[in-house]
Amino acid sequence: MTRIALIHALSHSVAPINEAFARDWPEAVRMNLLDDSLSADLARNGRGLDAAMHERFQRLAQYAVDTGAQGILFTCSAFGPCIEAVAARHAPLPVLKPNEAMIEEAVQGQQGALGLISSFAPTLQSMPPEFPAGIELVPALADGAMDALNRGDTATHDRLVVEQAKVLAARGCTRIALAQFSMARARAACEAATGLPVLTTVDSAVRALQRRLGVRLG
Repeated sequence: MTRIALIHALSHSVAPINEAFARDWPEAVRMNLLDDSLSADLARNGRGLDAAMHERFQRLAQYAVDTGAQGILFTCSAFGPCIEAVAARHAPLPVLKPNEAMIEEAVQGQQGALGLISSFAPTLQSMPPEFPAGIELVPALADGAMDALNRGDTATHDRLVVEQAKVLAARGCTRIALAQFSMARARAACEAATGLPVLTTVDSAVRALQRRLGVRLG
């Protein structure tokens, strides 16, 4: 059976991706690694993705590989360069950034501006450069949504995300992407409020890992 390592920097990411795997790829054996100090340290240390942060990601990935993981998915979107370095070291093992599969899907087909909502401010700095040139990207921060989720107030979290989705729709976006795995819970509400297609990192990531590992879809 295929063994997938899921490496998390936020505890809120654990449930959404495991639910997606249970629904869309139940045969996969999942292991979950959580270091919930990663995001907190990034937010407060002022040093960005420095050598120490890169080393932490390399150690997490090596542990996953040593347990027999055949693919690795990181679930926090603010650490792109660290994950790229892991992918380079362990090629050809599939190592996915949380957002790369969604980006691939977002740029296919439909034209017009893509709204990108994040509940974690650093993501709006690290993620936009990952999109290909020529994509009109309209970022929006669901300010306070992460704090609401941290205190267990899921209703406020979802409301704040939906408010930003409405703003993006009013600005002419043709589709919306939710940057955090923890935001996937608000997808249906965003679609209902805007009438626009809403992409999540969760669903796109599972499909991408299946493709890269040669698993038959559907």
